[in-house]
Amino acid sequence: MLVEIPEPEVILGVILAFIIGIVGLYAYFKIRLFVKTKSDVFDASQAERLEYYERQLIDMKIRLDSLEIQGIEQKIEDPNLELKQFLEKLVKNEIQEIPMNVISKVIPEKKNSTPSIQNITPINPINYVLHLITTKAMTSRDIQITLKKSREHTSRLMKKLFDEGYVQRNTESKPYTYSITKNGIAKVEQTDENLLVQ
Repeated sequence: MLVEIPEPEVILGVILAFIIGIVGLYAYFKIRLFVKTKSDVFDASQAERLEYYERQLIDMKIRLDSLEIQGIEQKIEDPNLELKQFLEKLVKNEIQEIPMNVISKVIPEKKNSTPSIQNITPINPINYVLHLITTKAMTSRDIQITLKKSREHTSRLMKKLFDEGYVQRNTESKPYTYSITKNGIAKVEQTDENLLVQ
């Protein structure tokens, strides 16, 4: 059986084509890293922009929640509304004589009222955090912004509360949320009673 050996020019041409192909692929992959297509640049800038706006929205939500917790957005009722309405009627001469029961309704006697829990700001950060999460679960970032403390301080505080059994950590969502436990509610009630006694 005879095997024909191709001519040296053919063998050289095949080897040369193979080497040129490998060098071409190498150059293509090296150059491709530096040259980005329009779609790659567009997608990267869009992703950065989306991340930026997402961070902004999260910060705004946390600030809004902290304002709601602090009670800044509560409706401010005018305590003198009935008195103003009464005086307007009086000015229009709609009321001839003023019965005593109307006066007692319009100008109520001052009562000794106990302060509400929302207006009490405990000095102890543990009590303050427990008051915060009594109504709804909060993330560590929410608590950090409300306390105006560092991330490390807030993390240590939440770990201490978790270890003592005052809060429970929901690990199913990211970031983790903290909610109050029965022990925590008992501690809140105890501190409220101590404040009211004083």
